[in-house]
Amino acid sequence: MELFDTATVLARVLTTGVVMSIEKSDRELPGLERLLTKQTGRARAVLVNSRTAALHAALAGQGIGHGDTVALPEPDAATGRFLNWLGVSVEGRGPAAYDYVSLDSANADQLAELTRGSSAPALVVDLTGLGFGPAAAVLTDDDGVWARAERLKIFGAYDLRTMWTQEEADGSLVPGVQFNYRLSPLVAACVRMALTQAARPATPTGARS
Repeated sequence: MELFDTATVLARVLTTGVVMSIEKSDRELPGLERLLTKQTGRARAVLVNSRTAALHAALAGQGIGHGDTVALPEPDAATGRFLNWLGVSVEGRGPAAYDYVSLDSANADQLAELTRGSSAPALVVDLTGLGFGPAAAVLTDDDGVWARAERLKIFGAYDLRTMWTQEEADGSLVPGVQFNYRLSPLVAACVRMALTQAARPATPTGARS
């Protein structure tokens, strides 16, 4: 994305005064969620602030945690270390717990194609390679996976929709440990612009002879 476009997006977000994901009037996070669900065909999106947060949310959303074993085909070393830290063992056989896609400037226009064959209960999309800071998303069609993943990303007993009323929506969804995995609206706005521009057809640069 051009520097002018980046500056325009940042100015727009900063002018609204909404720079935290806990603001009820935020429009940037829902906008990125809609774009990702549209491009991947998944019903729900959970936005988080790092690749590892997305891996954690994808597993926690399925009730997978310390002492459990998951099927993942050949996880890389960093993923293996993180899962070990979570206390989750990995085996190579069986349906994968999640599918994984990493986006960067070279393949940002191929999200739909890259995720077309995804069949796992959760789809992790790493958005960090787009260049606007650590960012990732978990996509799913399962409302239970989505709800549990949402609850994981904010410290405290409430999600972003119930924290304002301080009324517990569903006590059974409260994870044992909460993390501050929230994504900044500033980063979400830039990521959405990058994905939107990548999906546009190339503009001809000269007249045809």
